[in-house]
Amino acid sequence: MTALSVEARPPLPSEPRPLSDREVADGFVRGDEHCLAVAHARWHGLVHALAARTLGDAREAEDVGQQVFLAAWRGRAGYRPERGPFPGWLVGITRRKIADALAARTRRRDLVVAVGERLSPDGLSAPDPDRVLERIVVTGELAKLPAAQREVLAMAFYGDLTQVQIAERTGMPLGTVKSHARRGLDRMRRSLNEAPGGRAATAAQATAGAA
Repeated sequence: MTALSVEARPPLPSEPRPLSDREVADGFVRGDEHCLAVAHARWHGLVHALAARTLGDAREAEDVGQQVFLAAWRGRAGYRPERGPFPGWLVGITRRKIADALAARTRRRDLVVAVGERLSPDGLSAPDPDRVLERIVVTGELAKLPAAQREVLAMAFYGDLTQVQIAERTGMPLGTVKSHARRGLDRMRRSLNEAPGGRAATAAQATAGAA
């Protein structure tokens, strides 16, 4: 290699200096999408670990992580550096989203219990907590069931009928009604337990204006 060729080689670009936490926070608040990406890469692990430790569910924790950064981005004008560092602000949002997820999980479980109690052979109905919320969520879940299971559970939920009454109206043997109800409830329970917290929370928000 000649000296001329060495001299003609362009200089290698220098590595960019990593942004400090304060620079990331300042850019984030200004709406800089590059700083959003840096913030997500830098602190998503912290958010996910906190959510996973509390919720005990990796999928639900991932959903909470997405909600946290979406909420932070939309509410970035509310960050005040004099009140604490940016990661601490994200942790505060994370705790609120975890609380929302736990509340949504409780609502889903209560919903399954309410539907199950409406199918009790003695005809005792469950207390009427939030009928509008139940109808919004149950309607979506019933639509996913096979026709026979959907018919039995719809009559129980919307018609407040016992299994004996459903058997009389449909002509199905009582044992068949019980089997369809049990299998349908099992499907709904699995679907509701696997659903992200956002779905029940959205249903609750949608019912607020209708209540």
